[in-house]
Amino acid sequence: MQLITLEFALVLAVMTGLALLMGRWLARCFEAEAHWAVERLSYRALGVDPAERMGWARYGLALLLSNAAMMLLAYLLLRLQGWLPLNDLGNAAQSPDLAFNTAASFITNTNWQAYAGESSLSNATQMGAITFLMFCGATAGVAAAGGFIRALSRASSQDMGNYWVDFMRVLWRVMLPLCFAMALVYVWQGMPQTLSSEVVATTLEGARQQIILGPVASFETIKHIGTNGGGFFSMNAAHPFENPTPLTNTLHILSMLLIPSALTVTFGL
Repeated sequence: MQLITLEFALVLAVMTGLALLMGRWLARCFEAEAHWAVERLSYRALGVDPAERMGWARYGLALLLSNAAMMLLAYLLLRLQGWLPLNDLGNAAQSPDLAFNTAASFITNTNWQAYAGESSLSNATQMGAITFLMFCGATAGVAAAGGFIRALSRASSQDMGNYWVDFMRVLWRVMLPLCFAMALVYVWQGMPQTLSSEVVATTLEGARQQIILGPVASFETIKHIGTNGGGFFSMNAAHPFENPTPLTNTLHILSMLLIPSALTVTFGL
């Protein structure tokens, strides 16, 4: 009992320190004047003006339209899976209703998973559709939180900032660097990160066993940092490839708590 209490207290203490740091960093991201070079390239590619000030209606419309476009892209990938590369197992495309359900659930960050990822999705759709939507859905949610906080701190909701600026800053300054660093730790701890779909092993009885592989580490980082619910495998984090060690289990917990906790600090600043 004392060990459990100590473990709980240690995780809570680490989480508190990380939340304070991340909360301050998010506040700096939302209020920064300068744009990073990669952000300027993103604005140019999208054809948007980062200097535009948006009211609540314009901000909300930009959020909805961008999410609809990303959902459509993922839906098409799921429907065309059978013709895409990185499909060594020959998985067929999802049905129209299942593809719509999958794309809608992941872009809204609700992540209802009505399929078994290891037996029905290819590496192309695990990365291009599911991982893509987990990044976009979580990033859009944090960006919207930043706009909401900004609106509360100002005299009028007609100046919520710029949705595209908030989105790109959360993506390039928070989500991608954090997930890249976490993925390296996960690989170190034994999570697979490969474009190979399977390896066949021979058991002690002489039988052949298929072991599904894929880009699991990169999938798991945004799954937890973005508080997404879908798993690369149908067993989710109960699968040893998604959660191989006590350290990865602790990192999962910290990752899920990090941004929600940090936003309370951002709100206070």
